[in-house]
Amino acid sequence: MVRSGSCFLWLLFAFCSKATEYVVPVKDVAGFFAKLPKDATYVSFSAAAVYKCDGDIVLPDVQLLVIDGKGCKLVLGPNSNGFTRRITDQADAAKRTGSRYTIRDFASIEGGKKAIDLKATLGSTVSNLRLVGQSEAAIDLRFALMTRVENVLVTKPAKRGIVVRIGDWPGATWSNSQSNHTVVEQCRVYAMATTTQAFTVLHCNGVRMIDCISEGGPCDHDLFLSAAIGGNEDQPARNTVVKQFTLSNFHVEHAVRKASIHVNMPPKAVVDLSQIYWNGPQKAPVISYVSGQLNLSDIGWFTDDMRIATRVTSPRINIDRCHSALATGDRVTNGGVRAGVLQLVDPLPGHTALGLRYVRVRTPSM
Repeated sequence: MVRSGSCFLWLLFAFCSKATEYVVPVKDVAGFFAKLPKDATYVSFSAAAVYKCDGDIVLPDVQLLVIDGKGCKLVLGPNSNGFTRRITDQADAAKRTGSRYTIRDFASIEGGKKAIDLKATLGSTVSNLRLVGQSEAAIDLRFALMTRVENVLVTKPAKRGIVVRIGDWPGATWSNSQSNHTVVEQCRVYAMATTTQAFTVLHCNGVRMIDCISEGGPCDHDLFLSAAIGGNEDQPARNTVVKQFTLSNFHVEHAVRKASIHVNMPPKAVVDLSQIYWNGPQKAPVISYVSGQLNLSDIGWFTDDMRIATRVTSPRINIDRCHSALATGDRVTNGGVRAGVLQLVDPLPGHTALGLRYVRVRTPSM
């Protein structure tokens, strides 16, 4: 009899606490999310083909919330941060990383300062979106651990496309609020004339970029990778908790203003860059190097006019299974600043001549 009573209570609890689906109303999108019932696990934008929202869409604290665009277009106001969270300080952020979100299947999210502004989350996914014309960043991930961003098309961001970084609220530092082990896969950024960085990764460990594209108008950088404390790019990075980064199968379809890939990682951090294709001439360096253990591999297309710029005397670079044009030769020329593809450019104080002691070129492909 006790067992039967327990089963009845369990069934009653399960019935009363079932997961519930909700449809986002066409009017007052932000208000709907602000008052989202506690039992909601899935919301859909299925009431109209076009939604509009002038303000922030603040996500609630939940174990999991699926946000399904159902193929609609969402138009944001110029001051909107899109799908976002409000974090007061690092103590607040640390308490709220148990929430995770799946944001998917919007035909487009247009306008706003940002479309996706995820903070203090673990294991969220952002997939199958077109993000158009955001003024600050299309996607901004801060303390968004193990986030997966996949099949996202970013079109004409005014400044930055996809950003993976640490928190910037009170108490957040370069070691306590990272977006570690985030994956950006099959994403494209189509830049415009004002775009600064297509992809940005700051102070985050274990990030992987796979099968991505940077194209459109000229931007400052296709990838800006740094762990320089305080954002000081005039000195080698000194973040002690960033150990590795991976980029593979990256396609660059345009020219850039400053450098295609900027690398300033801690001296012992492994930076693996493989299967990169720069389509067309590049007046700016294809890589601007400051610090890190840089491994270049399986780059089968490289032209004589392309170059790697280093700001330090002794770069740590391994080149393996790459085109023979991607080589340094056996000596330094041009008054101590040039060795084949490698060139000392805008050197840091005290770095006056290029050295090849820590540069290795192995098994050129042709």
